[in-house]
Amino acid sequence: MALSSTKNIAQIQAEASEEGQHTLKRTLSATNLVMLGIGAIIGAGIFVLTGTAAANNAGPAVVWSFVLAGVGCLFAGLCYAEFASMIPVAGSAYTYAYATLGEFVAWIIGWDLILEYLFGASTVAVGWSGYFVALLGKLGINLPAAYTTAPLRYVETTHAFERVAGGVINLPAILLTLVMTALLVVGIKESARFNNLIVFVKVAIVFLVIGFGFMFVNADNWTPFVPAQEGPGRFGFSGIVRAAGVVFFAYIGFDAVSTAAQEAKNPQRDMPIGMLGSLAFCTILYILMSLVMTGLVPYQQLNVPHPVDVAVRALPANLQWIGLIVDVGAVAGLASVVLVMLMGQPRVFFSMARDGLLPPVFGKVHPRFQTPYVTTILTGTIAAVVAGFFPINLLGELVSIGTLFAFVVVSAGILMLRYKRPELPRPFRTPLVPLVPLLGIGVCGYLMYNLPVDTWYRLVAWLVLGVVIYMLYGRTHSRVGNPGRVAPVMGD
Repeated sequence: MALSSTKNIAQIQAEASEEGQHTLKRTLSATNLVMLGIGAIIGAGIFVLTGTAAANNAGPAVVWSFVLAGVGCLFAGLCYAEFASMIPVAGSAYTYAYATLGEFVAWIIGWDLILEYLFGASTVAVGWSGYFVALLGKLGINLPAAYTTAPLRYVETTHAFERVAGGVINLPAILLTLVMTALLVVGIKESARFNNLIVFVKVAIVFLVIGFGFMFVNADNWTPFVPAQEGPGRFGFSGIVRAAGVVFFAYIGFDAVSTAAQEAKNPQRDMPIGMLGSLAFCTILYILMSLVMTGLVPYQQLNVPHPVDVAVRALPANLQWIGLIVDVGAVAGLASVVLVMLMGQPRVFFSMARDGLLPPVFGKVHPRFQTPYVTTILTGTIAAVVAGFFPINLLGELVSIGTLFAFVVVSAGILMLRYKRPELPRPFRTPLVPLVPLLGIGVCGYLMYNLPVDTWYRLVAWLVLGVVIYMLYGRTHSRVGNPGRVAPVMGD
């Protein structure tokens, strides 16, 4: 019975309206939420993945890959927006699944979200480290390679880890993760202010590159716009689809807005604005930026860790100062992505602890700062260790498949809730149901299908580990599946 138990919507809404020392503090406006979304989305997609996807999979047609991935996110985002307006609590897809698909599916999706937020923060921290080291190098400061390089790399052809010669630890990635963790412990409002500042900086830099870049685009670089297919997932239509799966990582973050629902001043109105507004804004920027990059240089030259920097070098000599500005923007932009990712995961843990699926310590709120400080510190510490020792390519694939899986579950949840509980008040309604949820399931599922099979193996192994933990602890401690259990105390 516990496996299929659903959490009462009225109970969830009552928990969302609670106030006091052991609850999260409502301080975020619609503008803060849009900025959080933009802060999470604009980062690795523009500064790293655009070049890789163009060079290896889609060529200039990477534009269509961004459109395809953006459409999949739009369908899922519309479903997220309905849930977030109905159930404005911390927890994101985990809470939505608990209300519609049952406790076991909720646990699976909560466990899966660790792949998105915790490993997502680690992935972006590794990318940030690369840009940070390059920026210091331009300023004449050269850090020892041993302390800026992870000791392991993953070789896809042999499916094995190899030692990196001279690599000891990626220290910059670790330090960034720990600084962002400390900021989140101090308070969500302070974190939001920091994020707002960074968002203004990196959006201004992106507009700078787009504005000057379009003036010097060589249209010959766009011909052929869709290169002839050379193999599965390598150019042609299959390359566009494979690239969509790759650049999907670039959109990860808009759903992190939903984890802050319990800290929004007016979540019923502001959550849909925050998610859909940030998604629409960033999709337009991605399309323009990918056009500029593939127009400035041949797409084959973009298969580097810093593709925007390579594209900017094609500008006239009197505009080369933009390259330094781009590196500054990348360092600032990727830092804010890490911040938002590290914000999302503790709030999922917080909700799971309130429901008894995790020990009460995971739900503790700091008596002064009113933040989930225990899980924030735990998440930040683990993310720092992962960022310091593991390669970015392995982490990125795990994050993408975990997020796509969450989007599929949320879209399915909207379908079920519309038919099971049509009478519930919905401040925001997903349009064209069942079409939009079905398209969300279809597009995101198709992108999952096109990811490498090894990524599927790792996802299954991760979920099996989660099932074992649920059976050993969550099933017997659940407040919903075991109604007689006393609610855990969340404060000190």
